[in-house]
Amino acid sequence: MEDRLYPKHPIVGVGAVVLWDNKILLVKRGNEPYKGFWAVPGGVQEVGETLEEAVLRELREEAGISGIVEGILWIDEIIERDRFGVKYHYIIIDVLVKPIGINVRPGSDVSDANWFTLDEALKLKTTDTMRKFLLFLKKHGLSRVLPYTKAVIINHGGVK
Repeated sequence: MEDRLYPKHPIVGVGAVVLWDNKILLVKRGNEPYKGFWAVPGGVQEVGETLEEAVLRELREEAGISGIVEGILWIDEIIERDRFGVKYHYIIIDVLVKPIGINVRPGSDVSDANWFTLDEALKLKTTDTMRKFLLFLKKHGLSRVLPYTKAVIINHGGVK
């Protein structure tokens, strides 16, 4: 987490947008940044991890469910500055995930996880960017999903 504060480069964050029965899965963040705010399950992509691997890992860790990546739904950016410089800089890629199972189990880095209608979600404590995304989803639904293509992984020298 320390290298996320005052980063030298933007950090790639991933979010799992999981919809079921006209509801969206949200988690209440248990750690900074934005502790206590509701968001889609997500976190930071690790080096060597594909976007698909990262979003499915975060979904399992934060909500205890698995899924299948269906497309890219939203890309956003958060830059937070203070008197010392850029405190946080995230590029967030929200990925539409079809759930395999719907019984959520909050992970150790979230304090709650649940399904909400979009109207219910808009009444929760969220970041401005999360609210902007929820309003977009309410207005456009899934009409603007971009296809997800698998990562191209190149291994040299017999590396598997």
